[in-house]
Amino acid sequence: MTTRRGLFAALPALAAVAAGLALPTTAEAQSITLQFGPPPPPPYARPAPPPRRGRVWVEGHYRWNGRRYVWEEGHWVRGRRGREYAQPRWDQDGDRWRYHPGRWN
Repeated sequence: MTTRRGLFAALPALAAVAAGLALPTTAEAQSITLQFGPPPPPPYARPAPPPRRGRVWVEGHYRWNGRRYVWEEGHWVRGRRGREYAQPRWDQDGDRWRYHPGRWN
């Protein structure tokens, strides 16, 4: 019975793959514009760790979870040869705030 439940839970993802659709990853997400609310809090002042070969440090930052700002700790990601990583950031656009998630350029 558990196998049957698992199959039904995975069915939408399997249908998307069968249709040739790719589900977006976090790095491919578009910017998010918040219509209301206060600006994001200032980031914690934490030093980045020493460089690691083949890795890129993603700086800690606030993200919006739909109700409030949540701190996301910095972490390492595997580097991509010939690509540059754009750090996540918040930009003010008039009275609105626009979040740009980290991505590879």
